[in-house]
Amino acid sequence: MIKQQFRSFQFRHMFNDMETLIEYFCIFGGLGWNIDIELPLEELIENEILTNFEHLHNQILSLTTDEPQYAKLLSSLARGDRRIFSAFNKSGHTNMSGGLSLKHLQNTGVLEAEYSREEPQNREGQKLKREVARHRISHKMRFTSPFLRFWFYFISPMRKEIEVGNYEKFLENFRQHFQAFIGYTFEELSNEMMKMKLSSLQLIDSGSYWDRHVEIDLLARTLDEKLIIGECKWKNHKINKKELNKLLEKCEKIEIKANYIMFFAKRGFSKELLSMQNRELQLFSSDNFEDLLHQLTPDDLILGFIK
Repeated sequence: MIKQQFRSFQFRHMFNDMETLIEYFCIFGGLGWNIDIELPLEELIENEILTNFEHLHNQILSLTTDEPQYAKLLSSLARGDRRIFSAFNKSGHTNMSGGLSLKHLQNTGVLEAEYSREEPQNREGQKLKREVARHRISHKMRFTSPFLRFWFYFISPMRKEIEVGNYEKFLENFRQHFQAFIGYTFEELSNEMMKMKLSSLQLIDSGSYWDRHVEIDLLARTLDEKLIIGECKWKNHKINKKELNKLLEKCEKIEIKANYIMFFAKRGFSKELLSMQNRELQLFSSDNFEDLLHQLTPDDLILGFIK
């Protein structure tokens, strides 16, 4: 879905710069509107989203229904680590009410599940440490479009201020958190890049990996049991060897050995890391994401959910 939305967004607007495309896509991706990409981002948000708040709010309510607990849960998922139990706690849900809410939001097409690949602890004949025994494997939820996540991350929590035309609190929060916000959508796009670049290896699954010890942005497995590890960095500086060492430490902690390592970075890589690049260590900057857009056709144009 994310790849199709990315291609559709580019087909509508034809950005010349991949970094700018990714930034604008993180906000307007999946919305289905044509926007003026010549405008600065904050001005564009004000023109297209803030001044159209009532219309957009009503359209989104048609998906979520006007239930305050849904908005609280969605904002907790958008702003947190996406794990369902932590989102339930932050939004004041019990496991039962949270589960029912998630089911509704999946049925209406707002969310989809991302299942944990953590292996359960073997409890037979073992006395587990307290923190291990209390640990619950938690699945995550992801939004079905970048715009929906943007809405519940930045807009919905500021609803009262925006309704009366007071945008300053929103803009302050946006400026403070936007670069970090991009990171997750960049991770989703990086997963698509990984699948495309390694299509000859017959991947059987790919996506983020998390357990009680570590979180790894991307982990993929092949039919012949090879492992690919990926790390995604939306930072305003080049990524160096230190990040590679950190990733290898994560692998050591969960006792896995990667056959291939892939890094995806906004601004590229240090000379030292570039000198290490080979078939087993592959490096991609934001410019390389143009590869997801080759041979765009009218078939890539998909409709958004907002009329």
